[in-house]
Amino acid sequence: DDYLSGFHLSPFFLPGAAGYDAMFTAQASEMPELGITFSGRIEIFISGFALLYDLDEPVGMVERPVKGIEGDFFGIRHLLLESYARNTFERYGVPYVVSILCFDGGSRYRMISCRDAGKIAERFLKALHVVGGAPSGAADASEPSTIERPESASADFSFHSPGDIIQGTGFKGKGGRVDYTVYSKMRFPLLTAPAYANSQSFMNLGDCDQTGRVSLGMTGRIPTYRCRIGGATLLKDEGAAGNYAYPWRDNFCEHRYFDVGQCPGGFGHQGQDIRPSSCKQRFEGGGCEPYQHDVVAVRDAMVLRSAGQMPVYLFVNAPNEHIRFRYLHMFPKQLDEDGVLSGRLLKEGEEFGKVGSFFQHERATTYHLHFDMQVPTKYGWVFVNPYMTLVTAYERLIGGRGMEIKEEPQVAVGTAEIEPTAIEPTGIASTGIALTGTALLGLAPPLPRPRPDQNAIQSKGEARIESLSHEQPDQVLPDAAKGAADPRLGNGARSAGTGAGAEHAGAVRPMGRGVSGESAGARRFRRNLFAGHARPQARHHRL
Repeated sequence: DDYLSGFHLSPFFLPGAAGYDAMFTAQASEMPELGITFSGRIEIFISGFALLYDLDEPVGMVERPVKGIEGDFFGIRHLLLESYARNTFERYGVPYVVSILCFDGGSRYRMISCRDAGKIAERFLKALHVVGGAPSGAADASEPSTIERPESASADFSFHSPGDIIQGTGFKGKGGRVDYTVYSKMRFPLLTAPAYANSQSFMNLGDCDQTGRVSLGMTGRIPTYRCRIGGATLLKDEGAAGNYAYPWRDNFCEHRYFDVGQCPGGFGHQGQDIRPSSCKQRFEGGGCEPYQHDVVAVRDAMVLRSAGQMPVYLFVNAPNEHIRFRYLHMFPKQLDEDGVLSGRLLKEGEEFGKVGSFFQHERATTYHLHFDMQVPTKYGWVFVNPYMTLVTAYERLIGGRGMEIKEEPQVAVGTAEIEPTAIEPTGIASTGIALTGTALLGLAPPLPRPRPDQNAIQSKGEARIESLSHEQPDQVLPDAAKGAADPRLGNGARSAGTGAGAEHAGAVRPMGRGVSGESAGARRFRRNLFAGHARPQARHHRL
């Protein structure tokens, strides 16, 4: 007890060539002198970095003065960024960060306020003894490592450029993050191909991120609508062909109320949404059945996850790589039963879960895997765009190089300036510095048609996965039986046929209809709602 000074050990501690990461926990009730009334468990995360990623200063970062301990920690700064209170400092030539997830506005959403988090961090730092000696000499300069891409072109895989989000769906009208950096030579996070990286909110059956939508009547038996931002005509059908077709599209900075310092607006989507190969529906126009496709570890890594939590973090600590990956929307109960908990070591390619639709409860979102990544900087851990890392991982999985679909040149925002022409790349940078003008371009291929022959993957251990449906109905696939192509619905979308469907009452829950998009009061309500969207009661963000 004296050694830990009132803090408690966690099962998570990972040292390695790139530094170390560790977690401690605390209870405010055990520190009455701080006057904190928060009753939940407080998680204190500390990292020491042997390398940092050199990125732009994040948007929306707030710095507060440090009092009382600034003389003990060289260059200490107290920063509020991406929902974390952070203290960064240097000792014996090594940069450190101590961070606590918080909400700056009071103890809400079962999370500590950022002001109180600052008190806990100060208490932690006063108890912290950093041992070391003279700093090691400066590391020799090294050439950026490269990740080779397949020589042969894929017959059908295509992708929009990084940063090219659906028009109009950025926060406050701003665009995406143009970043061609490949941060890791990782394995693709789904076991098998094909897979489709695209938007879950602004494509068919998406909820428009609660920004409002307008009904457009019916297409056959399926209602159509459009989002108030984005504007495309959409089907209320998660199995619509457009959801399961190339090209891929980045949605890293798409409209969300999450803090993302690398997005132009300071808010956005923190990662990339990935749909698996197919959608198994109970009836035409319904949602997809979860737990049909396997999820795998992208690298050799250590798990950080407490029982009952939805997010799974995988920490990588290698000589030239320090990254944490996060997976969302898998089923927490099954993860608990399978022992996917802090301290477990996973091998690259090892299966450890199923794609789901869990968000506070089952079937709360569309059927997809959310995947994101963070890297250490002088501001602490920050979210970076995983899109090109996923593109190159997918190319290795399918054994073919994708075709980039290049839109008209626009003002680039981010770490790369994209030239109107391109050269054939020999590799893509895997460091924190992006290459310029190395995108593989060419004439855009014909827009691919959905594959009518794809079935739900029968994965290992399927019987151990719980499902809300005891029946296993036939696969409903996007094909010609669903009607003629509807030019209003974009790539691959088709109008609904008139065949009979076996509807089950209560199988589809309407989303996004409860709040009008017009009043200021409604907007404030939505902002408060989504301010808590990533909070612990949602099990979405908390370490």
